[in-house]
Amino acid sequence: MSALDSTAHFHALLQFRGRTAAWPAAAAAAAGLGRIVQAEEYLFQAQWTVLKSTDCSNATHSLLHRNLGLLYIAKKNYEEARYHLANDIYFASCAFGTEDIRASGGYFHLANIFYDLKKLDLADTLYTKVSEIWHAYLNNHYQVLSQAHIQQMDLLGKLFENDTGLDEAQEAEAIRILTSILNIRESTSDKAPQKTIFVLKILVMLYYLMMNSSKAQEYGMRALSLAKEQQLDVHEQSTIQELLSLISTEDHPIT
Repeated sequence: MSALDSTAHFHALLQFRGRTAAWPAAAAAAAGLGRIVQAEEYLFQAQWTVLKSTDCSNATHSLLHRNLGLLYIAKKNYEEARYHLANDIYFASCAFGTEDIRASGGYFHLANIFYDLKKLDLADTLYTKVSEIWHAYLNNHYQVLSQAHIQQMDLLGKLFENDTGLDEAQEAEAIRILTSILNIRESTSDKAPQKTIFVLKILVMLYYLMMNSSKAQEYGMRALSLAKEQQLDVHEQSTIQELLSLISTEDHPIT
């Protein structure tokens, strides 16, 4: 199956704030019904609104270009899609930083284009970039909670409403992006098992921080099984076992 799924991409369209909000929301609704021409019209009106504005933030420009990138992906106009996704990455990097998770979506969709075009080396580089961004973000949160566990400090549910630091939409995006990358990694895990294990460990941290112990353990066991199957070094296996040990000692409710 292709890495690109037009309907899924359109359902991923985000919404602007303020006066531009109506157009992308309408575009997403139209696209969900398969009305690509109508969705395109709405997004072009959003683009016109942004271009006329003198006070649109870098974040808003990023969001507009990502939506347009998704539109052109759905139309399989990859040249235009690449142009808009490159702009998405630029504006997101200006707004949040090049290593911020809010910039990772642009890299991910660009990787999907290269994957679909069979430019696998470029796709691999970008998938790795996305994985590293999410690993850095989630590992920071994971280390705080694991250290709290070591110190027997019950921070869970007291200082954080949500341990990931993400809202519901961001969590859904993280799951979608990381599981998509995992599917691609698993298709070539015999060639680069470390890359598959890396994504599995990121998913372990994500679900652990979401307090979904069963899913965290599932991905952890898959990572450990692959590490043993591929006879990876003992340190790698020990790292995974430490993750599983921490999960098993936490009484997290499943969300």
